[in-house]
Amino acid sequence: MTAASVVIPTRGRPAYLEVALQSIMPQAGECDAEVIVVDDAGESPRVRALTERAGARYEPHRGPIGLNAARNTGVQRSTGELVVFVDDDIRACPGWLAALLRGAREHPQADVFTGPVSASLEGPAPHSCGREAPPITTLELGGEDRPTELAWGVNMAIRRSALALTGPFDVGLEHGGDEQELQERLRERRPGTRSLYLSRARVEHRRAGADARLRALCATAYTRGRAARRFDTRRGVAPSLAGELRTLAGCLGHVLRRACPAGLTMAAHSLGRLREALAGDARPREAHATGSANGAAATGAQSGDDFLSGQSGAVGGLGAIARGAADVAIDSLQVLSTGRARLRRAARTTPVRSILALSVQRPEHAALTAAIAAELQRSRHDVELRCSPVGELGKFENLNRLLELHPAAGHDWLLVIDDDVRLPRGFVDEFVFLCERFSLELAQPAHRLRSHAAWPVTRRHAGSVVRETGFVEIGPVSAFAASTFPVLLPFPPLRMGWGLDTHWAALARLHGWRCGVVDAVAIEHLAAPVASSYGREAALAEARAFLSEQPHLPAREAARTLTTHRRW
Repeated sequence: MTAASVVIPTRGRPAYLEVALQSIMPQAGECDAEVIVVDDAGESPRVRALTERAGARYEPHRGPIGLNAARNTGVQRSTGELVVFVDDDIRACPGWLAALLRGAREHPQADVFTGPVSASLEGPAPHSCGREAPPITTLELGGEDRPTELAWGVNMAIRRSALALTGPFDVGLEHGGDEQELQERLRERRPGTRSLYLSRARVEHRRAGADARLRALCATAYTRGRAARRFDTRRGVAPSLAGELRTLAGCLGHVLRRACPAGLTMAAHSLGRLREALAGDARPREAHATGSANGAAATGAQSGDDFLSGQSGAVGGLGAIARGAADVAIDSLQVLSTGRARLRRAARTTPVRSILALSVQRPEHAALTAAIAAELQRSRHDVELRCSPVGELGKFENLNRLLELHPAAGHDWLLVIDDDVRLPRGFVDEFVFLCERFSLELAQPAHRLRSHAAWPVTRRHAGSVVRETGFVEIGPVSAFAASTFPVLLPFPPLRMGWGLDTHWAALARLHGWRCGVVDAVAIEHLAAPVASSYGREAALAEARAFLSEQPHLPAREAARTLTTHRRW
């Protein structure tokens, strides 16, 4: 058995990994330690060559299964008495590994060891007023060795005997709480065990290039905020929704009061917590909503239908206020990080497209439909808007009538737009640019957080530009590339169309179409769907009959985020 095994999980970041290996391998040679790189992206010839050239061992997964799974693989495939975990974005300072091994020898009563972690932003890092914490994980407890409550996975060593007692890392925890949960489990099973901070075991936690920019730092903070809220909820210590909202307000106040761009990372973390609180708290409330077609969807899903979300999507009360505040925060982050201005400029580079837009309209929404028409006319693309009154027909019957009069053939895109949405300024240009940038053939703009949205996967994600998903909703805004017209048009002869989106999902999988939700261009759905007066039981019966003869993906499988793109 070697003295120590250094485990480095990695996924698609060879430039970071190279720096980590350059700093670790000489120390491993001096200390008789093995170094294992666990590649969670799957087999990569480039990463394998880099790892083996450095003198480390390469252990790939078959595909991405998560950070904690990679840590568990490292434990299983190593032999060292002390298992040292680091992230692939660190630089180990001289004497780091020797300090960990010396600490383990001199303090046999301790099972967990860590050391200082300092932030190193190597690039165009945002200006800071100096009052906020670094935007990535750090640890500074002074220049003396001392007991500590917790160690973090960026710089953490654990005795193998302790890992044998605790069992593996919880693979259900990602981006927050995983190291803490393992250490709490250890204290439960071995009372009196200690964790020790070793002042000479320092690593630098790095962000380089574009990763050091404000936008990337905010995206990471948002993801970690969501994970932190999930972990607090799991432990029963999560603050109230109002408490999360107050924290977000305080963070935004700091940014404005101190003119501190770096403070936006704190706001992004708080926004992630608030977003996760809304996602968790909304489920029981929305499941009891009534009076809309989406309310029927919730009822239908509870009765066993696998083509419905199980949620009404209705937003009201304190939840609506909190969601509205979160929307304002996301909008502010986009503006202050210059993301909105850069997207607007980039959208001007798309070749002019021919777009057919169809809308079924109700007289009570005349003001909204006028605003929709005005926004479409602002586009630099050639947009042809064709509308139909509801009359006695259902939504898709009306859409097919419009298609008979105004065929989609010859157009690059078809947009189907309900009459009860608010479109952001510049909607068409920015939406089409991002759809084509990511080769989406079925797409929809994300819902704002306070929008009526039955499918949680369709609500906007802060820090995301586009998410590839398994399906696209039947409304309120759906986009179809010309490549889908021969298969999808005309629409099936349905009135309401419930379940049609899960059929589209099956066809997309069959034909290899990319589906996606465009987070950077979010709309707000304000009212009940077109043809909501159509009987709910009749709508469910129509869907059941249609899907009994057509392929479809179950809702749980269709409504998954497959890939998140944070820049274009």
